[in-house]
Amino acid sequence: MDTRELAAHFPATPRGAQLARRQAVRWMQERGHPPASDIACGVALVVGELAANAVQHGRVPGRDFGLRITADEAANHVRIEVTDAAPPPDLPPAAGPPHPEDESGRGLLLVDVLTTRWGTTPHPPEGKTVWAELCL
Repeated sequence: MDTRELAAHFPATPRGAQLARRQAVRWMQERGHPPASDIACGVALVVGELAANAVQHGRVPGRDFGLRITADEAANHVRIEVTDAAPPPDLPPAAGPPHPEDESGRGLLLVDVLTTRWGTTPHPPEGKTVWAELCL
């Protein structure tokens, strides 16, 4: 297994999202970033949010979601990609602040704050990939 990349598929369930987050933390630890380090915590939060969104908004019955994490030491960043089977939205997801009384909607705001950049790309033949990059 290439230690510069983690690639795995998980069931599109809350348990699958939890497993993806745990695997990401373990992978970061194997790369020398303890679970309590800033970068490992940032990766855990971003993977958790993107995986939860894949489960909640991108779930297609019978289809898993994919997680890919790559570390580019030369560029000093970690790239996280979560791919689900739902088509990309017509408009990019908004990272603006939710209404104070909303019970959800803060996850992409968190992703926006923790990452240097993020976005979505189509994943042919169907589906989309939401990606995010964090500084090492």
